[in-house]
Amino acid sequence: MGKCRNFSAWASTFVIGGFGYNLIEILWQGRSHWTMTLTGGVCLCILYGIRLAFPRGGILSRCALSACAITAVEFAVGCVVNLWLGMGVWSYSSLPFNLLGQVCLTYSLLWFLISFPCDMLCGKMKKIFS
Repeated sequence: MGKCRNFSAWASTFVIGGFGYNLIEILWQGRSHWTMTLTGGVCLCILYGIRLAFPRGGILSRCALSACAITAVEFAVGCVVNLWLGMGVWSYSSLPFNLLGQVCLTYSLLWFLISFPCDMLCGKMKKIFS
């Protein structure tokens, strides 16, 4: 039963992350892309893992780590989707402090802020799935 429960926790986290990421994108820029569903699912699973790994860690530390993780995932996805496959889903080339146009400091800071409610959500999910 424990393995099923664990699978349910991670699968639910992935689905919530996928839909949540798309919702953020639609609210922010009026559109999204199917690859962002997968990216969002992976990102929230990582944030959930951070919450599980550092339950007593400070929220600032968890959110900083989460923002770095989201930025790293976005960079990896951007390199594959935008640079390698040429899908042109996004480009931060016009923004300062960008890396190959796939990530930038401005959005990393926004991910830090968004990590606060995500951390609280992951805490609630942990209680539900425990």
